[in-house]
Amino acid sequence: MTTQETKVTREVEHGIDVDVPADAVYRMIAEVENWPLIFPPTVLVEHVERGEHDERIRIWATANGEPKDWTSRRTLDPVRRVITFRQERSAAPVAAMGGAWVIEPRGAAGSRVRLLHDYRAVDDDPESLAWIDQAVDRNSRSELAALKRNVEQAAEAAELTLSFVDSVPVEGTAKDLYDFVNEAGKWRERLPHVAAVDLRETTPGLQVLRMDTLTKDGEQHTTESVRVCFSGHRIVYKQTTLPALMDLHTGRWDFTEDGQGTTTASSQHTVVVNRDNIAAVLGEQATVQDALRFLREALGANSRATLGHAKAYAEARR
Repeated sequence: MTTQETKVTREVEHGIDVDVPADAVYRMIAEVENWPLIFPPTVLVEHVERGEHDERIRIWATANGEPKDWTSRRTLDPVRRVITFRQERSAAPVAAMGGAWVIEPRGAAGSRVRLLHDYRAVDDDPESLAWIDQAVDRNSRSELAALKRNVEQAAEAAELTLSFVDSVPVEGTAKDLYDFVNEAGKWRERLPHVAAVDLRETTPGLQVLRMDTLTKDGEQHTTESVRVCFSGHRIVYKQTTLPALMDLHTGRWDFTEDGQGTTTASSQHTVVVNRDNIAAVLGEQATVQDALRFLREALGANSRATLGHAKAYAEARR
């Protein structure tokens, strides 16, 4: 028996029915730049290469709560509504993984979404295979449920979503600004609205940040985020533990030099309101618009404070 013949490959399938035409569901899955807003485990997806029907993408996501990243090749077939994928570079304990999204029409205005996976564990380790089983099952169920919710409630999701940016000019370098935000483990000493912080970075550039922040009213909120750090110029994050008023929160820090000694430091947020918790947080008479205004001010105030302290830090180092 050859070594190849001893390898154990697991094949699994998950599925869900969606009350939206198959073409619309296919488009949402094909447009990977929207995945962090759709799929709870996904933090960031970027194209490495992109052709008409073939592409390479890099994905940062959580698996069983642990941040991972990998590169995959995808083949898109819009006629058959099939998207196949194969990990080109897997993250341990995964040795290899691939599969397909298959979207099948169901009646006049519905569809059946099937998510297929095949995978192996490093060294065929049984404990690793069990870990992968659990991660694939958890992520697949989460992704399919989120896909169904997003495509079926597209109009409502738009009403509940807000994106905004705060920026400041800084007479300093992008590197110093990046260092201030990247070194979030020091934020309790550096930022007055941070009451406690825990930063873990087991893989360079891939962080888990847990912190307690204070509102202007003195209330304390605990959040946890996965952060993807691109040295010197950008940090992208997604909150995995959210305050009650939000269903989703993604963001990014950007630091752009103009070549003349000034750097623009920006903080971008995208949030989705949790409609069910508006009354409990803001009162019985509060509306969605009230919640969006509250989040714009609360998140913006913290971002502007962080940008202000980062600006002072960078300008002092000139």
